[in-house]
Amino acid sequence: MPNFRIAPAVQAPLILLIAMISMQSSGSFAKILFEQFPIVTVSAMRLLLGALVLALIFKIWQINCQQVKWKAIISYGVALAGMNLLFYLAIHRLPLGIAVSFEFIGPLSVALFHARQKFDFIWVGLAILGLILLFPFNQAIEPLDPIGILFALGAGSCWALYIVAGQKPSGVSGNHTVCLGMFVGMCILMPIALCLRMPAHTFEPISLMYFLGLAVLASALPFTLEMIALRNLTALSFGTLMSLEPAIAALSGFVFLGESLLWTQWLALATIISASIGCTVTMQKRKAR
Repeated sequence: MPNFRIAPAVQAPLILLIAMISMQSSGSFAKILFEQFPIVTVSAMRLLLGALVLALIFKIWQINCQQVKWKAIISYGVALAGMNLLFYLAIHRLPLGIAVSFEFIGPLSVALFHARQKFDFIWVGLAILGLILLFPFNQAIEPLDPIGILFALGAGSCWALYIVAGQKPSGVSGNHTVCLGMFVGMCILMPIALCLRMPAHTFEPISLMYFLGLAVLASALPFTLEMIALRNLTALSFGTLMSLEPAIAALSGFVFLGESLLWTQWLALATIISASIGCTVTMQKRKAR
C-alpha cells in the first residue's frame, strides 16, 4: 500500500491552518449563539469552559502556586477578558472578516512600534490603506456600524496588551499562563453576566454542550494545535501564516453566516495581510542580524 505520510515541513503549516479555521469558525458559532444568549454570557461561559478544558489538558494541578507571579497573570487575564468580550460585541455588529481586520491592527501596531527600518513605513502605509478600504462609504446597502468598529478597535487594543502582558515572566509555563489567565478573565466576566441576569437555561445540558463546543473551537483545539505547529515552524513562518486570519475569518463568515464583502473590502483584507506579512519578515530579518 502507498505511504501517505505528510512531511513535517507540510504538516506544521497544515496544523496551524486547521487551528486558524477552528478559531474563526468559533466566531461564526458565537454569532449564532447570540440569538439565544446575551453576549456577556457567551463570553463568560467560553472562558469558563475553555479554562477547565485547558486545565485538564495541561494538568494545572502540577504548578507550584508559590512560583506564580500573580501580577503578571492578572494583567494577562484582564487583557484576555477585554479582548474576548469586545470582539464578541464587535462581531455582533460587523461582518466577521471586517471585525477581525480592525482587531488585527492591535498586534500589527505592537510589531510596528518596535520596528525601525525604512521598510516599516511601507507596512504602516499599507495598514492605513487597508483601514481606509474597509469602509464601504456609499457603495454598501448597510454602512459599517461605528460602534462595532470601536468595539473591534478596542478588542485590538486588548490584543496588543495581551501580547505585552504575555511576554512578562509569570513564574509558570506558557501553557499554564494561558490557563490561569482564562480563569482570571472568567472571574471578571462571570459577575457581570450574572448581574445582567444570565438566562436560566444557560446551565442546561444542551446549552452546556453548545458552550463546550465553542470553548473547544475557540480555545482548547486551536491553542493545542498551535503548540504542536510551533515545534516545526520558525517564528517567521508562524507569523506569516497567522497573518491570514482576517481572510479566513471573512471566508468563515461567508460560508456559515452568508456574510458578503465588497471587492474593496476584500482588497482591504489583502492589504492588511500584506502589511502583517511584510512586518513579520522585516522583524525576523532584524533579529537575525
